[in-house]
Amino acid sequence: MAQDTAGARQRRGRLGRPTFKDAASGFVTGLFSIPEGMAYASVGGFAAPLGLWSGVVPTILGSMLARTVLMVTTLTSAIVFTSQSVLNEAGLALDDIGAIATMTVMTGLVMLLLGVLRLGSVMAFVSTAVMTGFTTGIAVQILAGVVEDATGYAPTSDNTVGEIVEGIVNIGAWDATTAAVAGGTVAIWAIARMFRPLEKFATLIALVVATVVTVVAAFDIEIVEDIAPIPRSLPPFTLPDPSAIPHLLTGAVAIALVALAQAAGISAAVANPDGSRADASQDFTAQGIANIGGGFFGALPTGGSLSRTGVATSAGAQTRWAGIFAGLSLGLIVLTVGPLAGAIPMAVIGGLMLVIGGELILGRLADIRLVLKTSVPSTVAMVLTFVATTALPLQQAIFIGATISILLTSVQSSRTGRLIELKRREDGGWEVADAPRALPSHRTTVVHYSGVGFFAEVGRLEQEWPDTDGATDAALVVSTRGSLAIPSATFLKMLDRKAERMREHGVALVICGVPDTLHDLLGRTGALDRIGPENVFAETERLMESVELGYARAEQLRATSTTQES
Repeated sequence: MAQDTAGARQRRGRLGRPTFKDAASGFVTGLFSIPEGMAYASVGGFAAPLGLWSGVVPTILGSMLARTVLMVTTLTSAIVFTSQSVLNEAGLALDDIGAIATMTVMTGLVMLLLGVLRLGSVMAFVSTAVMTGFTTGIAVQILAGVVEDATGYAPTSDNTVGEIVEGIVNIGAWDATTAAVAGGTVAIWAIARMFRPLEKFATLIALVVATVVTVVAAFDIEIVEDIAPIPRSLPPFTLPDPSAIPHLLTGAVAIALVALAQAAGISAAVANPDGSRADASQDFTAQGIANIGGGFFGALPTGGSLSRTGVATSAGAQTRWAGIFAGLSLGLIVLTVGPLAGAIPMAVIGGLMLVIGGELILGRLADIRLVLKTSVPSTVAMVLTFVATTALPLQQAIFIGATISILLTSVQSSRTGRLIELKRREDGGWEVADAPRALPSHRTTVVHYSGVGFFAEVGRLEQEWPDTDGATDAALVVSTRGSLAIPSATFLKMLDRKAERMREHGVALVICGVPDTLHDLLGRTGALDRIGPENVFAETERLMESVELGYARAEQLRATSTTQES
């Protein structure tokens, strides 16, 4: 019975049976994708329809294959800004459909490769501090990107924060009608949020009401159709431009990392309803296929969207069919009433993006406070990533953030390795104490090494290693149980050097609790022969058993040495 249940659960995880709640959730998510998709594409400088197409084929494929079953794969603010930076750095136009298709497909190939190689764990190296700085910077970029749409004033500053400051300082140059429509949109959204039954539909209500009022009042302001007409059609078939490949290789990796970092956050925050575990590598594969397929159907690069995943779950999503219905619903809505979306004022989209950007910043406040309270290095990493995100092209910022994460991990790892003394009690048990600075004479000292063998730990470990100069009738037992997961050449070299110095001073060395991997490594490097195979004890299932064996061996060596001297 247990096997049947597990099998049924696995089949549900693959596709499952759709429910009415999935259909309703998908429809709501599809509706929400109209304003948000167009807004993201527009604020990134792309044609608005690309934001719509990014929510059809990629969303369907991603929902069919992802192990995080409720995750909605589509265009996000971070991805659109990174895509904009990548094309600008490559010298390619934002309206070059062939280049966009190439960028999307290449991003998918990078994701697919990471998934096939089971490299989902790579996202663990992007720290919370770095992701907080990056996502907060993206939110600020959203606000800066809609200054013109929301106010009618076009900032000239090249800096993201500078654009916002310039827009505020030049309030006298705002277009009154544009600013009034954007402000009215925000007000309608806020009022709708005050009523619980309308809360989840606040964005759609603000979009519809503000647009209708603007059209009825015949305000002379820019509309979506002025930027690009929205055809009443399904996503168009597009072909990648092979000549753009050399210019987009590095950029595709950067976009993939941004998208996968966001997806990793979703898989950690949104549990699978059937209780199955998420798999980051499988999510990578799913999003890779989603981008490869989407690239041939007018989509910008896509990834896990926290906002639309939140819409889907709050609307009652139960299986991956909710995401599938979201993509189908969006395509159906555009096909039937697509041209009507062209009448949406850009000021309305600007107002909605102000809301989305503000919510993203508010949503990061808890993480910002957490990082500030954690440590100075974490705070520095967050601030540096934020500055890089707001001042540099995003593909450079994500690599800088990844580098900061690796450096931060290295610094923190270098502080984890340490030695502690295990002191024998009169009742035969053991107690923990600080490792002695000098090795005591006339007894056996037992120390436990806690760490992973990382090369950056060696400096601190050498400082804590008991000084054997002047020690007589002494032995040292080093316990490594549960440690040395990744013994480095630097660590082994240090251990060999310490063992040689102890031999010169007549101090016996015994190593216990040795895992099989370390034992094999000691053998391959010749260290086992120099220490003595009889002085190395493997870890056992019983706690402290190897320590007892090592202690007994050290006492034997001391006794033998004393007898020989006599």
